[in-house]
Amino acid sequence: MSGYVLAIDQGTTSTRAIVFDGDMHVVGKGQKEFTQIYPRSGWVEHDPEEIWDSVVSTVHMALRDAGIEAMDLAALGITNQRETVVVWERETGRPIQNAIVWQDRRTASYCENLKRQDLERLFTKKTGLILDPYFSGTKLSWMLANVKGARARAARGDLCFGTIDTFLIWRLTSGKSFVTDATNASRTLMYNIGENAWDEDLLDILRVPAAMLPEVKDCAADFGTVDPDIFGAAIPILGVAGDQQAATIGQACFAPGMMKSTYGTGCFALLNTGADMVRSKNRLLTTIAYRLNGETTYALEGSIFIAGAAVQWLRDGLGIIGSAAETNALAERADPTQEVYLVPAFTGLGAPHWDAKARGAIFGLTRNSGPAELSRAALEAVCYQTRDLLDAMQKDWKNGADDTVLRVDGGMVASDWTMQRLADLLDAPVDRPVILETTALGAAWLAGSRAGVWPDRDDFSATWKRDRRFEPDMDEKVRAAKLKGWKNAVRRTLSEG
Repeated sequence: MSGYVLAIDQGTTSTRAIVFDGDMHVVGKGQKEFTQIYPRSGWVEHDPEEIWDSVVSTVHMALRDAGIEAMDLAALGITNQRETVVVWERETGRPIQNAIVWQDRRTASYCENLKRQDLERLFTKKTGLILDPYFSGTKLSWMLANVKGARARAARGDLCFGTIDTFLIWRLTSGKSFVTDATNASRTLMYNIGENAWDEDLLDILRVPAAMLPEVKDCAADFGTVDPDIFGAAIPILGVAGDQQAATIGQACFAPGMMKSTYGTGCFALLNTGADMVRSKNRLLTTIAYRLNGETTYALEGSIFIAGAAVQWLRDGLGIIGSAAETNALAERADPTQEVYLVPAFTGLGAPHWDAKARGAIFGLTRNSGPAELSRAALEAVCYQTRDLLDAMQKDWKNGADDTVLRVDGGMVASDWTMQRLADLLDAPVDRPVILETTALGAAWLAGSRAGVWPDRDDFSATWKRDRRFEPDMDEKVRAAKLKGWKNAVRRTLSEG
């Protein structure tokens, strides 16, 4: 059997397809951006049909780029933007409305209402999550309440709910497979991560019929076979994981105490806690890192909603840069005497604050502040937010988090300036891997190992290679002053600050 494995990486702003060969090297790529839809302030939607079209086209691109046919693939793995909700008709496969994206905040008041009923502790106990619009459950409940006839149709079993992975698998298999994996299920507010099952109590509270929920599988499992009419061959779908868990796998963070942080549209840090389901006292999330061979590995997660999206804002919103790559040089020449802080709460603040009502703010502007200072502030904001997450993780889990080396990936890690500033503000080493396509690699490894054409977990871990380690090199007094300024900026940004 060929060692070629295809990974579909369906992200928040673009879809990518990547072909890996038997030595786990990238040999073919395809990428396509799709429309971001903002119906109202704080609302974010995607057109599921446009996402589907982007998947089909990027897979064809990647196969052409690799110079192979679909029949040459041993397996397919999928990784996806998490928490984004799609509901479609079981009979036709047509979505009943646009997908509601993880960044969407329309259910903030609903979450507050559930909190007033003293239900957050119940949700956190069962799911490891908190009541925030970020997660899928309240988005689904909103859709059932606001799309005419949806709740009655769902109760009859006429509608299907899924995160993006489930929707894509349904389409790829022409409706034969209605499934998800444990990592995506764990982000819905409806899945009991201790019992590994949909939770009837939570479904009742959210008024979600169980009939519309998919079957939950391990991350490496038989998810169905691609209809040969789509790409020209029947390809087994053997690996699925949400994007942050896939990156954790791709970074080979299999041992408790290992930590990775991904810098894409948002920033997501995961600390592997092994079989230990750590209950956070510092507003972090307890989540499933992966489930393999029926065994669940847990993680503490800190979620930052805006990372690379802040750089996009500089480019598209303010028009002060032409491309994201310009921020590196601009940050280097920013005036060191100006302390400009950008708190990028464009869609609220995530961990550890969880303030859905907070909105972005800039502090410390002077008449001399310009594109260089704003670029530095946007890049530093990512580093400061990561420091907040690391501090919370160290308070929550004492089994090695204090001396963690951070493995990083995502588009922003190409910036040497940002990675050095990250190490400086964390006061901890930061490791950038040789292979930066870690999210796609994680999904590909799940599929390739399941197919028997890629190495097992231990041998895969041994293949991880570091491109560069960034060591902290900042005076402690300077670091302390900067962190104090950041905390003050966040305090003044919080909706009740």
